[in-house]
Amino acid sequence: MADDDGRRPSQETLNRNWDELLQEIRVTQTGVQILTGFLLTVPFSNRFVELSDFQRNVYLAVLAGSIITTGLVVAPVAFHRVLFRQRRRELLVESGNRFAMAGLGMLALTVSGAVLLVVDLILGRAQGWVAGGAIFVGLMLLWAVLPRVLDSVDDTPRNPPPEDGDGGTKDRGADDGDGEVAPA
Repeated sequence: MADDDGRRPSQETLNRNWDELLQEIRVTQTGVQILTGFLLTVPFSNRFVELSDFQRNVYLAVLAGSIITTGLVVAPVAFHRVLFRQRRRELLVESGNRFAMAGLGMLALTVSGAVLLVVDLILGRAQGWVAGGAIFVGLMLLWAVLPRVLDSVDDTPRNPPPEDGDGGTKDRGADDGDGEVAPA
């Protein structure tokens, strides 16, 4: 997590990044839990026996994706619990960020798979693939591409680095609020 000059982020920056990461995980986790809970009830519906082999396989893939997503978004909390009081905040922030990103990717796949299944049931296989693919592309654009594009074209100034009590900066790396430390 060091910047280009090899400087480490301050403890204040790490604490803020960790708090922001946990807030983001809370939002994601709620949606994933609702999706997983719903998926677990599907086999008990009357219409489940009418699914084709393809539809059952998609259902199982979506269920597995939902459970994997749950594991990914809960992993930072488990890491924190295991490493509690071990003074490993930087490791927690870095690994937590990676798990959260992987969780978002899996969530996009899982939601797209759910759309594929529902549209396949209602309109047909070809329309299901188109709808599922469109949802996946849309989510990737919204969650991965758009933030980078906006960052590259936006001319508003970046957040300044945190200051110490003397008006100077605590560390030369500027935290952009995204967990990344950029050179000052």
